[in-house]
Amino acid sequence: MNKVYLVGAGPGDPGLITWKGRRLLGIADSVLYDNLANERLLHLASTSCERIYVGKKKSVHAFSQDEICSMMIDRARRGLNVVRLKGGDPFIFGRGGEEVEALVDAGVAFEVVPGVTSPLGIAAYSGIPLTHRAHNKVLTFVTGHDVNAVDWSKVGQTETLVIFMGIFAIREIADQIMRHGRSGATPAVAVRWGTRPDQETVTATLATIADRIESSDLKPPATVIIGEVTALHEKLDWFEKLPLFGRKIVVTRAADQAAELSERLFALGADAIELPVIALEAPADPGPLDRAIDNLTNYDWLIFTSVNGVRFFLERLDQSGHDLRSLKARICAIGPATRNAVEDLHLKVDLMPDEYVAESLIKGFAAEDLAGKRVLLPRAAVARDVIPNELKRLGAQVDVVEAYRNMVPPNAVARAREIFSSDEKPDWITFTSSSTVKNFLAIAGRETLEGVRIASIGPVTSSTLCAHGLKVDAEAAQFTIDGLLDAILMAYQI
Repeated sequence: MNKVYLVGAGPGDPGLITWKGRRLLGIADSVLYDNLANERLLHLASTSCERIYVGKKKSVHAFSQDEICSMMIDRARRGLNVVRLKGGDPFIFGRGGEEVEALVDAGVAFEVVPGVTSPLGIAAYSGIPLTHRAHNKVLTFVTGHDVNAVDWSKVGQTETLVIFMGIFAIREIADQIMRHGRSGATPAVAVRWGTRPDQETVTATLATIADRIESSDLKPPATVIIGEVTALHEKLDWFEKLPLFGRKIVVTRAADQAAELSERLFALGADAIELPVIALEAPADPGPLDRAIDNLTNYDWLIFTSVNGVRFFLERLDQSGHDLRSLKARICAIGPATRNAVEDLHLKVDLMPDEYVAESLIKGFAAEDLAGKRVLLPRAAVARDVIPNELKRLGAQVDVVEAYRNMVPPNAVARAREIFSSDEKPDWITFTSSSTVKNFLAIAGRETLEGVRIASIGPVTSSTLCAHGLKVDAEAAQFTIDGLLDAILMAYQI
């Protein structure tokens, strides 16, 4: 019989989960997750891991508490590692205590992994120090779920008061606190979806907080903080001042490559929405690549045009009877990311063009004597013919072999419909290759992008977009992820 792990998922930002929580998700056989646990954390679990939503929204419960406890116990008794993924911290108004009691009564082994509880995350991301020597010495957490169960004459006078689950009753709560002597001028803040790119903050006073919440149409989940420290919000707020805060930006890269761009967007305050329109697969017929690898010692140049080319070439090399010792050719790489992938193999790059496009590569080869030289170009099944044609014109013998294929992921159509059928469309969509453009248009159609700004990684991708009648709002000057981000940021500075 294995264990049940009650893991705190943190307040919303998936980066705030603990290192131990990440590790346990990676070895979990079954994950039972709450409404307030960020679903991005489920990506940390293996593809074979069972995922079950057991969340609660006000009166809408996927499962009762008894059913949730039974599910944990049953799976543990069947020998599964179970992660009970709970928003915030399991033991701070999260029913973690009740669940642990049920596990103890059933004789099931368990561990509790603390998480960043919502008020700590919300305060940090709202510029509100919950304790401050100049303002308070006492901090109180209280649930507003049952107003009559709390003695507000005592609790309401604490210097800094954090109210969980009290947004619907905040008018009655505020009246109770003021009735027992607290000044209506006391600063107050309400925060919804704290630590997430869609965080909403309402500032007011104790006397006006209910009216401000109502006029702002602020809905749960929201936390209310009352006390002098909340007056520091305007001065110390950093999260909502990030340059892309609240912008919804679609990332169309392959699922296993989206993280780099998504994480950079998150760091700038954006909500990165992943819509992989490309899935990379090995060639249907690996024969040409295998034959090239068998003759690797005969090539004078090996050209990589992408990280994917390096990856799939190496994977096929590993499956052959050869290794890198067979490589005698000089190496050319387009772009710093491709260069880094080559250098990670402890190989030197002999040529990298100044600009990361085929035309610049040809200029780089202009100084080389290619007459009679053999060149191997492993690349995607469908790609531009500029490089091989120009190299042949310079006298080279070029072998173009398919190293990988760009496929449309099976769930791409449904995912695109989910993203673009909502009332509020994304602000931006990013394209990092011509293939991402063509695949997106094939699954979603050009009309889908009406009202959505388009960012392109470079002129080749932009040309494909324009050929389909689409306007490019931002184009990277350097044809890299950094360049793409800079172009989007520049669009807000014009």
